[in-house]
Amino acid sequence: MEMEFLTSLLMIIAIDIVLGGDNAIVIAMATRNLPTVHRNKAIFLGTGLAIFVRIILTILAVYLLKIPYLQLIGGILLVYISYQLLIDNNDSHKIDGQSNLLSAIKTIVFADIVMGVDNVLAIAGAAGENVILVVIGLLISVPIIIWGSKIILHFMEKYPVIVYFGSGILSLTAGKMIIHEKKLHSLIEANPYLTYLLPFIIIVGVLLAGYLSNKRTKDSSINTAA
Repeated sequence: MEMEFLTSLLMIIAIDIVLGGDNAIVIAMATRNLPTVHRNKAIFLGTGLAIFVRIILTILAVYLLKIPYLQLIGGILLVYISYQLLIDNNDSHKIDGQSNLLSAIKTIVFADIVMGVDNVLAIAGAAGENVILVVIGLLISVPIIIWGSKIILHFMEKYPVIVYFGSGILSLTAGKMIIHEKKLHSLIEANPYLTYLLPFIIIVGVLLAGYLSNKRTKDSSINTAA
């Protein structure tokens, strides 16, 4: 029994690590413009709340499976999040620091809920009906996700173009969620090329829209300064 418990726990931790990369990217992108004093608060509070919500969702995973179009809705919401994170500019000094902090925390939690469908279902399958396993596995994975987000943040500050790479990964995740929607299964089977085409269109669309929006903002700032 102890070996079975340990094996299931290791499986859950592995799932969290493998599927936690997107979460680390969201955390890094959502907090990149915060003052240092607020950044760590946003990371720890946002991650903590997201893990708490994920535990609840994992317990309710059986019911989540019955919700029609869940993956499709989640994918569409993640497209929006990917775009919003991409156009988040550096005008943070114009906004109250506390508001920025709360906004970052809400983004982290909301994005985790949206992206966590596959994660939640995978963990529920590995844990069976053992809630303790779910909680322990998620708690162990938290430091890994936080550590990963800090590394990504470091490189984002040195190389801002990485923000586009991060948004592209989130857009790819959104595309995969949409094509995995059970209600669209017959459509995807009849048109297998959509498996690759749809995520590609979403990635290009989000990155292009974000680039053009940022360019307009930058040009507007230059004209105003002139």
